[in-house]
Amino acid sequence: MTAGSPTPDPAAPLASGPLLTRSQASVFLEQYGIHLKPGTLARLWSMGGNGPPCLHVRGKPFYPTEVLKTWAGSQITDLRASAPPAARRR
Repeated sequence: MTAGSPTPDPAAPLASGPLLTRSQASVFLEQYGIHLKPGTLARLWSMGGNGPPCLHVRGKPFYPTEVLKTWAGSQITDLRASAPPAARRR
């Protein structure tokens, strides 16, 4: 540590809410209508896709529940009556 830098508090929580494994995160997301297998979550993360962010503890990924809720909400759009113009041109 350098002089003047804050000392981390070991008792401070790393994330708000429980941490879920990929399998647990997959099940958790289903309640929001998002069906992603654990392998798909892994691929989205490793390829820099738009998957949910995760923490790594000793190399193993964990997903904070609050982060999953926020991410799930960002994936769901408003009701649409028709396809957007870009999709109709395909």
